[in-house]
Amino acid sequence: MRIYKAFLVLIVALVFFSCKTENNTNVSALAKVAIREAGNQLLLKNQDSTSLILPVLELKTSVFKLEFNKPLAFEPSQLVKAIENSFNKTALAKSYRVEVLQCTDNEVAYSYEIHETQELTIIPCAGRVLPESCYIITISFLDNPKAANSYTWLLYLLVIAILIVIGIMVFKKRKSETVSKAIETDFEKLGVFQFYPEQNKLVKAATTISLSKKECEILAIFVANPNQIIKRDTLTKKVWEDNGVIVGRSLDTYISKLRKKLKDDTTIKLTNVHGVGYKLEIE
Repeated sequence: MRIYKAFLVLIVALVFFSCKTENNTNVSALAKVAIREAGNQLLLKNQDSTSLILPVLELKTSVFKLEFNKPLAFEPSQLVKAIENSFNKTALAKSYRVEVLQCTDNEVAYSYEIHETQELTIIPCAGRVLPESCYIITISFLDNPKAANSYTWLLYLLVIAILIVIGIMVFKKRKSETVSKAIETDFEKLGVFQFYPEQNKLVKAATTISLSKKECEILAIFVANPNQIIKRDTLTKKVWEDNGVIVGRSLDTYISKLRKKLKDDTTIKLTNVHGVGYKLEIE
């Protein structure tokens, strides 16, 4: 049952991280919408109502491309403000890098970085207008790749941990089954009975006869020494006195109980040797 629970945990974990993957897809779609809106704001600030914004593409994880169908000129602070206004309306990462590339040679005409920590934010050359030209604007979110890698490694670690737990559980279960099987087969043949000293019981066919701890200890001594006289003093010493207990007529009581439990097999007799002790006679 525990193994099944572990598998259930693994399935839940996989579903959880699948949801994370789906969430990343949603973030990508949201980023494209926000970037497109930023492009629209940039065009409007330049009194441009005719240029078209080409489809926003995700070049690789968390890196997006914004471009237009016509050349344009703009002042960098307009771009900074347009992207900031658009992103502030969303739950997108607050740390990102913006690069303005020249279409002709892919050289960086302008770039800046925004960070949640203000000291790390870099916005150079504000006020210098970029001349009219064909530009490609790339926006790279700086937080997402790290988060994605963290989720991936966390998933790997979780799967490994669960597999280890399952392995330990399987090992313990098999070990327990092996021990139980060994106990079940560890018996002494006593006439029609099977005597299980470790489980304090006698078994005859499908019938189980329970033994008390003392009955079991006494019978084990007789089974180990069949057809031999066991002195009364020897029995009391091994069963009681070695445990710090001295008894009077208790031995006779237990012998009587054992005789009743063994009476179904006439080939076994627990006889009294007067003045000496007892003997387990087996034909």
